[in-house]
Amino acid sequence: MSAINYKVSMQKLISYPLSIIYYLLFGATLVIFHPIQWVCFNIFGYQAHKKSVDALTFFLVANTYVLGTRYKIEHPERLPEGVPLIIAANHQSLYDITALGWFLRKVHPKFISKIELGKGIPSISYNLNHGGSVLINRKDAKQSLSAIKQMAEYIETNKRSAIIFPEGTRSLTGKPRPFAENGLKILCKYAPSAYMVPVTINNSWKMTRWGSFPMGLGNKLTLTIHEPFPIKEMPFETVFKRTEQAVTEAII
Repeated sequence: MSAINYKVSMQKLISYPLSIIYYLLFGATLVIFHPIQWVCFNIFGYQAHKKSVDALTFFLVANTYVLGTRYKIEHPERLPEGVPLIIAANHQSLYDITALGWFLRKVHPKFISKIELGKGIPSISYNLNHGGSVLINRKDAKQSLSAIKQMAEYIETNKRSAIIFPEGTRSLTGKPRPFAENGLKILCKYAPSAYMVPVTINNSWKMTRWGSFPMGLGNKLTLTIHEPFPIKEMPFETVFKRTEQAVTEAII
């Protein structure tokens, strides 16, 4: 066995007990924050619910420290405030979502998520259904585009942020998939005053390099915020190419 293979085998062996601890913390976090979200939303309204979701994402990120995970966000000062944002990022794992939710919390990020996540998952399903995000059925193009239009109108009115993964599905190796146009086009059409914010995520895929269990160890996840730009009066083809190029060129 080579030295590299031996090191990987030892990491994987060590990861088994740490992954069990991680999943216990992960599950407890979801169960604890579900009733907290309910109380905040139903009694105190949006702002209280937003703070409960911020706390939820903080703990979901903190739980991964058990696995030796580290995070770095580059250029957070670039994020405009007081305007709607379309945040387009590559997609490598579920850990993209918690990282974006926590580190971009000041711009009220909302997600375009697959409809399967809308039921049966404590805290996560509740937030997706009540926190301003939308759920799409990827087998129903009409429903998907209608939901994305709803999201665009929501961020345009409330000056919040929509996060979209134009690849459509996760890249299990980190290598980017081609971007799809439709979702971005609808967001740009119905949120015309928005700024496009390309974001590159690196090393998230390593969290699940061995599947869901055991977890990858000692990874450094990096979120790079590229220069935002207004989409108003810019041809969509230019917006699309500029966004895809910015995101994919920075993928390691």
